[in-house]
Amino acid sequence: MRRLLSLCLLLLLFTLPAGPGRAADPAPALAGDGTLRRIRVPILMYHYISVPPPDADVYRVDLSVTPTRFREHVAYLAREGYSTTSLVALDDALMWGRPLPPKPVILTFDDGHLDHYTQAFPILREQQMTGTFFIITGFADRNERGYMSWEQIKAMADAGMAMESHTKTHMDLRGRDEAFLVYQIMGSRESLLAHTGRASRVFCYPGGRYDAATLALLRTTDVLRAVTTQHGALHTTDNRYELPRLRVSYETGVAGLSSLLNTRD
Repeated sequence: MRRLLSLCLLLLLFTLPAGPGRAADPAPALAGDGTLRRIRVPILMYHYISVPPPDADVYRVDLSVTPTRFREHVAYLAREGYSTTSLVALDDALMWGRPLPPKPVILTFDDGHLDHYTQAFPILREQQMTGTFFIITGFADRNERGYMSWEQIKAMADAGMAMESHTKTHMDLRGRDEAFLVYQIMGSRESLLAHTGRASRVFCYPGGRYDAATLALLRTTDVLRAVTTQHGALHTTDNRYELPRLRVSYETGVAGLSSLLNTRD
């Protein structure tokens, strides 16, 4: 029965419509033009955009950036001439040599916290910037407190934000069987398509945890790229499912952000 479920979800995935400008058949989109490229693009990793509560532990604090500081970050990016872009655009550049905007930067936000809608979203729109938001779709299904609703997720997607998969329930993907991985990865992508009308083409590992079986499953799909929590800003054509990012923490001021943006691998 579990094997049948896995095969059914696989079949469903490959019938998903392609996004704008993408081929309907996943094979050509993944093949590229045969050129190996190395492109340096900072992918910033945010989590909470909020003031930590008084009882916050060290992890909650470290994963937080206050709205005031985030506004300073975005203003700095605009002032320094950075252009926000998407992971799909980065894939196009790596696979096909398509141009990226001047001084490209990718802003990613993990977990789908409510403050992504109430704080990050309006600040980004003020500067006409975009972000990529990795959604734990099961939390939206249950209207989990502190996380975005499907209505809010769709509103952000309609405004040009990229809403991508962060699994169904944010569980460790290591040591799992195929049925579990299919449910977590492909099931979350199907939920995003159903609620936003847009296919998710990028994936984010919960807590940055994955193994060989996770990578093998992704290789059977039309997922273009997957991001990790590994540190770095250099990306290559053939490193599709282990893109490094640059973690933004509570202590990251504008000077710290500038240092991150100039990371050399």
